[in-house]
Amino acid sequence: MLEREVKVLEGELKVKDFKLNSLLDLTNAISLHEDVSTIIEIFQFILHQQLGLHKFLLFTKKDEWECTLRVGFRPKMNEINVDVELGRFKEITVIESSPSPLLHEFDVVVPITMNDVPKAYLLLGSLGLNRNLKVSDHLLNMSFIQTLANIVVVAIENKRMAKQSVIQERIKKELEVATEMQKLLFPDDLPSNKKMDLSAKYLPRHEVGGDYYDFIPLENDEYIICIGDVSGKGIGAAMLMANFQATIRTLFQYQRFELDELVHELNKKVSKSAKGEKFITFFLAHYKAKDRSLKYINAGHNHPILTDGKKAKLLDKGTIGLGMMDELPFVNIGSEILPPNTTLVLYTDGVVELENQKDEQYGLENVINHIHRFYPLGMEDLNSFIFSKLDEYRGKLDYVDDTAIFSCRFF
Repeated sequence: MLEREVKVLEGELKVKDFKLNSLLDLTNAISLHEDVSTIIEIFQFILHQQLGLHKFLLFTKKDEWECTLRVGFRPKMNEINVDVELGRFKEITVIESSPSPLLHEFDVVVPITMNDVPKAYLLLGSLGLNRNLKVSDHLLNMSFIQTLANIVVVAIENKRMAKQSVIQERIKKELEVATEMQKLLFPDDLPSNKKMDLSAKYLPRHEVGGDYYDFIPLENDEYIICIGDVSGKGIGAAMLMANFQATIRTLFQYQRFELDELVHELNKKVSKSAKGEKFITFFLAHYKAKDRSLKYINAGHNHPILTDGKKAKLLDKGTIGLGMMDELPFVNIGSEILPPNTTLVLYTDGVVELENQKDEQYGLENVINHIHRFYPLGMEDLNSFIFSKLDEYRGKLDYVDDTAIFSCRFF
């Protein structure tokens, strides 16, 4: 009797020793930062070689369900809806019979959940020829197998999250670089003197934005003034606009174009870069200080406001947005003579389309009224005032688009 009890105790100790070593193997692999494939191989070895299981599947979920481990059975994933076939299992379940072709092949379902959300399912099959004996024997190990599976799934999830964290950190660094590069493309020396007073204020919706403004001095007291807005949002839109900014600067540095020729050339560049997926609205003006003449082309952009402080005129002559078509169907050039103390205010749609809590847009009329009301202010103060009014208007709501104002007064 004593000998028998000793053998039972020895058997129990052997099982406990095996379970402890198995747990140590897995946790050591995780602590040594082994990759997922190595952790899966250890789990497979424990199930197959040490526990004698000859058929099992492990389904895990990232964005979609996938078969992470399979032994003795190759599932056709396109024929399996894991949520439908396994979603009802909340605890370890013995499968007596099932009309499901998948479940018909297995004896036990072991669900793995995190915060009551299913993260994995382990299916075990072919538990032995003597099913009455073998199934019961294996069932004694089910809690242990579930513990092992939990450790494996948590490790997979942690590694996935760590990988995402690394990717997010890399994206963050790239955005920081892109932000600094974009800042370098904006003019930082807008003049404020006896001839003119220029100031701009820009608030990107995200780290990098798709709005653009520029001031390019030419020879003989001539200047290029422009503003633009790319359709869409995100990195793609910002990079297209950055490329557009660089193209304009390059074209003016090495060549002189008439406005219509320049717009046709820019349209070709945008069409080639955007491949029909995006377009750019753009306002381009050429100002000659000697005769106070302003020629411009508005390529589908919000109409800039030209005013003497009492009466406003919208600059609307031009063409369609750049990149909308491979060839611009028409280009009209607008022309104005600017009397002393004339103000030109350029802006993007983030200004006039800003909404309040009643879903009402700020609108062009508000912008014009504020310009006229505070016309004596310098351009920097005027821009700050308009942005303060935008902040009041939106209340607790966020800006939903890039927002830029570029104000120019010609004395």
